[in-house]
Amino acid sequence: MQQQFSRKGFLLRAGLVTTGIFLDGCAGKISGGKEKYKHIGGKLNGPDAKAGHLLRGKTSFPAPCTARSVDTLIIGAGISGLSAGRWLKKQGFDNFEILELENHVGGNAHSLKNNVSAYPLGAHYITTANNDDQELIDFLEEVNVITHFENGLPFYNEYYLCFDPEERLLINGQWQEGLIPKFGIGTGDTQQLSLFFKLIGELKSARGNDGKYAFNIPVDRASADPKYRALDQLSFKNYLLDKGFNSKYLFWYLDYCCKDDYGQKTDRISAWAGINYFAGHKGKAANAEESAVLTWPEGNGWLVGQLRTALEAHIRTSCMVYELLENPDGRIIVGVFDLLKQTTSTLTVNKVILASPQFVNQRLLGSWKREFDAGKVSYSPWMVANVTLKNFGSAGLSWDNVPYGTPSVGYVYAGQQQVTSTENDSVITFYLPLCGRDPRVSRLAAYARNYQQWLELIVPELEFMHPGITDQIVNIDVWVWGHGMVSPTVNYLWGGEREKGMRPLDDKVFFAHTDLSGISLFEEAFHQGIRAATELLNL
Repeated sequence: MQQQFSRKGFLLRAGLVTTGIFLDGCAGKISGGKEKYKHIGGKLNGPDAKAGHLLRGKTSFPAPCTARSVDTLIIGAGISGLSAGRWLKKQGFDNFEILELENHVGGNAHSLKNNVSAYPLGAHYITTANNDDQELIDFLEEVNVITHFENGLPFYNEYYLCFDPEERLLINGQWQEGLIPKFGIGTGDTQQLSLFFKLIGELKSARGNDGKYAFNIPVDRASADPKYRALDQLSFKNYLLDKGFNSKYLFWYLDYCCKDDYGQKTDRISAWAGINYFAGHKGKAANAEESAVLTWPEGNGWLVGQLRTALEAHIRTSCMVYELLENPDGRIIVGVFDLLKQTTSTLTVNKVILASPQFVNQRLLGSWKREFDAGKVSYSPWMVANVTLKNFGSAGLSWDNVPYGTPSVGYVYAGQQQVTSTENDSVITFYLPLCGRDPRVSRLAAYARNYQQWLELIVPELEFMHPGITDQIVNIDVWVWGHGMVSPTVNYLWGGEREKGMRPLDDKVFFAHTDLSGISLFEEAFHQGIRAATELLNL
């Protein structure tokens, strides 16, 4: 019989807990120690692990103590679930509830605040909306992100357009403006970077044989032309090599971009997705450059707040849905466990929107037959650390600050959009995608690390960027996202599986989540919610 190892035992044998090798190029072994960091306060946190264990463990829940009915239930209050709720209300439909397992809404756009600043725990910006995306433009106008229109172009609220300086890169011993490598690189590298962006310029305006843009956001509005969709069948790295690109600086930059939006590097991401990172954004504004960044101290948590405002009466948090059962009368019986009261109830509903990840859905659906294979969806784990600093100031800081050649994708400065002083104290949000190995292995290793071990990854990199910063650190709160975002791996976007995943079940159960877009962007989640709500209302 094959020997069975415990999770911790497996990790210890593989050397994944006590060293950094599990990150294999996305983080390395570093030095540091408890004594050096003893002045740093903080904690290790993340999505509700206990609730996750309850759901995975097939726990026997108490007998239901209450029962009631509602016409429609939305399960999950991330951006997709909130967007679905908003769309139902806009169409005059009000008989619905939104249940959320966590004690907050927003999914990976969650945010918090301390006495210095609000700050993101995940997604932290969007770009100006593509001009043919009327649904998103309408929403941004509703919440005063778009204030008016000039010559047919949206005029964006100046408080939300990212203030200058926007981004900088630490490369070859010097900070340079912008993230595309320039300082200290050779002529050949410069030429390759130029050729790559020339190619992207052509692809951004390219249209397929159906007249649609070859690349677009949301992705399902892109062309179905096989010429372009075939790019999903090879990795971005192989596509670049086939085009003759070999500059280490170009590959570093593109790995950075893929890690930033997809949680993986170019060797794991499809060529279509890699190109769409650049060519899919086309938003033009009256008062900003094309695809300019919109951001807030709390990142996309601000957008969460705008979506939530009109839905307060419909939302219940700390409520774990654990099963969906078909009732003989054609309705659905939903089992709900209240994590605060530790009580169980049943809801009888006519229709459900599952705005939760597919690996959760497969547990909830039980005997329901679904063609979709949830195992084909890849989720990238992340670590996000919010670092509170004393007497650090903001002089010279950009909103986005990135070091060349290190494991992380740098940090964003939460105070960039603030117009009031915080007395020289600051919060920076440090992002580390846990890539390089199979995501399942990296996820297990991430869960096994304790707070001190995370500090030993975070602080040395910050020290590399800002020598002497360790003494200015007051607090580091670490947040681990085991399933931080979906990754558009090879052949997932256009291989047919996504399309299966979006199909409703028996005209009763509908699906909305960014893992059904293949790309974890606000815009994608927003449209997933609208699509599912529209399908529900049309049946």
